[in-house]
Amino acid sequence: MAKNRTSIRKDTWGRLLTYLKRYIPLLILTVLLAGATVVLSLYIPILCGRAIDAMIGKESVKFDIIADNLVKIGISAALCGVLQWIMNFISNRITYSVICDVRRDAFDTLTHLPLSYVDSHPHGATVSKVISDVDQFADGLLLGFTQFFSGVVTIVCTLVFMLTIHPGITLVVVVLTPLSLFVAAFIARRTFSMFKLRSETNAELTSVINECVGGQPVVRAFSREDEMLEQFDEINERLDKCALRAIFFSSITNPSTRFINNVVYAAVALTGALAAVSGSMTVGGLTSFLAYANQYTKPFNEISGVITELQNALACAERIFELIDEPTYTPDKADAKTLDGVKGSVEISGVDFSYTPEKELIRDLNLSVKPGQRVAIVGPTGCGKTTIINLLMRFYDVNGGSISIDGCDIRDAKRDSLHGTYGMVLQDTWMMKGTVRDNIKMGREATEEEVIAAAKAAHAHSFIRRLPKGYDTVISDDGGALSAGQRQLLCIARVMLAIPPMLILDEATSSIDTRTELKIQNAFAALMKGRTSFIVAHRLSTIREADCILVMKEGRIIEKGSHDDLVHAGGFYSELWNSQFAGR
Repeated sequence: MAKNRTSIRKDTWGRLLTYLKRYIPLLILTVLLAGATVVLSLYIPILCGRAIDAMIGKESVKFDIIADNLVKIGISAALCGVLQWIMNFISNRITYSVICDVRRDAFDTLTHLPLSYVDSHPHGATVSKVISDVDQFADGLLLGFTQFFSGVVTIVCTLVFMLTIHPGITLVVVVLTPLSLFVAAFIARRTFSMFKLRSETNAELTSVINECVGGQPVVRAFSREDEMLEQFDEINERLDKCALRAIFFSSITNPSTRFINNVVYAAVALTGALAAVSGSMTVGGLTSFLAYANQYTKPFNEISGVITELQNALACAERIFELIDEPTYTPDKADAKTLDGVKGSVEISGVDFSYTPEKELIRDLNLSVKPGQRVAIVGPTGCGKTTIINLLMRFYDVNGGSISIDGCDIRDAKRDSLHGTYGMVLQDTWMMKGTVRDNIKMGREATEEEVIAAAKAAHAHSFIRRLPKGYDTVISDDGGALSAGQRQLLCIARVMLAIPPMLILDEATSSIDTRTELKIQNAFAALMKGRTSFIVAHRLSTIREADCILVMKEGRIIEKGSHDDLVHAGGFYSELWNSQFAGR
């Protein structure tokens, strides 16, 4: 059963308080500093009132009292300013420490999310939660710390000071002022959903921009600029409307509360003037009281603004906590084993798997791979080739059956050791921002000689030497000026350096020219010698030497055997082979 909106907001507040627990001493210090600054600021009107009373009347101006009060006013103002600065510094420290903790937890969740989440959610929307939503959450939290505490303390202290001057007029102020809070709360309740919609639409726009920038070559190649612009304009207009709507309704708060505050001030001025005429209050006392009335109503206006801004912050916080609360991949068992000294025996027994329950993909898959065997997987697009790789690496857990390495079910093994068992080269290359050397050394720490040897084995050394700074050339996360083939060579060099017990090659040479591919195939042949290897390929010429070729169709292994046996059998593999090499 879905939670209602009130329950969700209470949960969000509760989560926020758990992040604030670590900073309770600083919070207490902030409240004390707020109290000190408020008392000092409220002491100044008293001094002003005394100075005014010291100059009322003909030839009765008391300059010594005026001078004494002016000195006290200066000292109080200076001390108040210093304490205010310290309070703001601590508030900023608390806010950005909390935001740092929240962002760290969000990123930690990102690194442990199952691939099913990553594959099913737009990357731009996820990035928006970690960056944009956290920043807006920080703005709302900072405003709350800097104004909320001092506002509450100001109201309490001002009330005490006004009671000491004239209890009757104080009652007028107390009765009228809370109306501004009721107005602010009424508007705030209705703006929360508006800010939530704005945040979601902003994430949608970020996602479109991310897709457009990442796929710019494809967009231009197919002349989709106008369509992308139309899609952007549609979302941008929706964002414009919902943002304006949220800001418009939230902006009503300030003028509404100011109107009520002006009414309160006018009521105080009128009743105070009558009191001064009747002699129950001095002119200086009236001056002090008007200053207090102004200071008393001002926090109500500020707090109402804080409440409105907090609605935006809470809406962003809710989206962030939704990400943090996403279920991560299944953690390792308490008694999980470390795969060490792997020989390379792989058993796939009765495996069933589907990405979505309504669409079955792999059914009753069985496979026995001996140590050192080279297993090639071929078949039409969508038959489940890459899915098998995902299951071997445990990027996805099987729905039924089991996969074992050297007799150990991979669900009983530690993930780190499982991933360290395989060396992977995928069709989609991945680079990190750093030097060429850093990208190659991603597999393991190595000496300069080992890095160069791995690059030479991958036939990447020659083009690396031609780069502006050689192995010290810094490349971006998208490979920068490197071609797709060069990026793939670096990924191959990464595996050549790691020398893992088993290999997974998923179209590992798809972006490489034929001449270089032949050289790399020889290097791979040497690397695969004695190592269990899984090779996914569409170009059948690259897998002729495989010990076993699995032919898949619609999630099932329909043929299995060596290249020569499968060609002579005249089945589906033979059709694939003849379609690629007919007439040769």
